[in-house]
Amino acid sequence: STVYLQELYFPLSWQCFRALCCKGPPPARPEYDLVCIGLTGSGKTSLLSKLCSENPDSIVSTTGFSIKAVPFQNAILNVKELGGADNIRKYWSRYYQGSQGVIFVLDSASSEDDLETARNELHSALQHPQLCTLPFLILANHQDKPAARSVQEVCLDKNAC
Repeated sequence: STVYLQELYFPLSWQCFRALCCKGPPPARPEYDLVCIGLTGSGKTSLLSKLCSENPDSIVSTTGFSIKAVPFQNAILNVKELGGADNIRKYWSRYYQGSQGVIFVLDSASSEDDLETARNELHSALQHPQLCTLPFLILANHQDKPAARSVQEVCLDKNAC
């Protein structure tokens, strides 16, 4: 009877082992590299901090650049956030290589001059050889402010919105 139990036990345990252990690790979530650009104060850091469930009280404006991994159920976005100050924007293009998408954040409640600067920067990004074929998300932030403009008021042109 001992042989009989082993013969019965072994196939059953082998099936359990195969079912539990041999499927391998779950498939990895795909990762996508994005670049996040916009003028200073547009809300790039706040947006990424919110997506990463970080404390909003600890937000400091980005000087230079930072990288955040934004986890979603089906993918991970590795977002390179570039500072938006005048003296940093001229270096943005050095960080475009390898990007698979662009998030452009603008302050919809900013002054007309700042909005025009943001439009010009967006236009430059849309025409850049490393970005012109990539998907763009254009986010008109600060919609909760009284001076916020609608999408139609913010739009660069009908091809950009």
